[in-house]
Amino acid sequence: MPKENQPAIRIGERRIGGDSPVYIIAEMSANHAGSLDYAREIIHAAKESGADCVKIQTYTADTMTIDCDNACFHIEEGTWKGENLYSLYQKAYTPWEWQARLLEEAQKVGIDFFSTPFDRTSVDFLESIGMQFYKIASFELVDLPLIRYVASKGKPIIMSTGMGTLQEITEAVEAAREAGCSQLALLRCASAYPAVSEHMNLAAMAEMEKIFDVPVGLSDHSMGSVGAVAAVALGGSIVEKHFCLDRKIKNPDASFSMEPEEFAAMVRDVRAAKRAVGSVSFGATEGEQGSLAFRRSVFVVQDIRAGETLTEENIRVIRPSDGLAPKYYETVLGREAAVDLKRGTPLQMDMVRENGETQ
Repeated sequence: MPKENQPAIRIGERRIGGDSPVYIIAEMSANHAGSLDYAREIIHAAKESGADCVKIQTYTADTMTIDCDNACFHIEEGTWKGENLYSLYQKAYTPWEWQARLLEEAQKVGIDFFSTPFDRTSVDFLESIGMQFYKIASFELVDLPLIRYVASKGKPIIMSTGMGTLQEITEAVEAAREAGCSQLALLRCASAYPAVSEHMNLAAMAEMEKIFDVPVGLSDHSMGSVGAVAAVALGGSIVEKHFCLDRKIKNPDASFSMEPEEFAAMVRDVRAAKRAVGSVSFGATEGEQGSLAFRRSVFVVQDIRAGETLTEENIRVIRPSDGLAPKYYETVLGREAAVDLKRGTPLQMDMVRENGETQ
């Protein structure tokens, strides 16, 4: 659960972690469908839908793989079944000549913007256009040379950990820290497209926070808000979701991406979940103050004359709370009324005396 000393990082002026608002990332990925106009529209729609940030990916087919038709370069199952890796990345990549313009567009709109680099050349390119923080994708968690190179830039890193063993995550975190990254966050991720809730294992997300002392969150490839809300309830500070204008716009990622109205509903759910989690606090909340009046207390339920004994028949613990607290009920049973008491009187200690005691 969230706690006061939960670790946090800073991206620009924004604090992420602890009691700060959940940082919500709209992942554009391939949802621009090869259109710069769509890419710009996604930035505006993400802002309008409540996202804090838009993320893209920086690669080309040649920086990701080689053009080869051997069997191991073919995808045999899942969303992209039948695709060749090289041709898939040709369809999905975001042209590098767009990216400075998209960064500028995001700045105009007032939404954060960052990217996932996949090799040194993409890191160098992103540095040249002024990228202020980076994402490491789940599949690159084991690429320690890449992680070290990104970390050497001294900028915040949000790292996904899908498929990662604890040993692999530890090695990646150590590589980032040793290379100069002091602002690191980790995301739990089920690296399936689409993912299903029962494979998220969000308890592992909370455990990563304890082990590595970093803010944590969820990179969510499922549909709906269940995973995101559960992650926030377990202390997650970041939620990332794939975002599209319309799933009817054909592209490799459309089938597991949220449309603007769906994304906006998720944002509302996440914000409400964060408020519901609140902080460690006991006692009546502001909204409960009025309800205190209807707690139980000790009342006179039959007329009692001064000197008569208080019994289970003439006093009871009932609502409302105007009388003695119920914990005093057994203390006053068997004592005498110090004054005449009418039915419906909230009993107070000065109305009671020890047997035989005189006023």
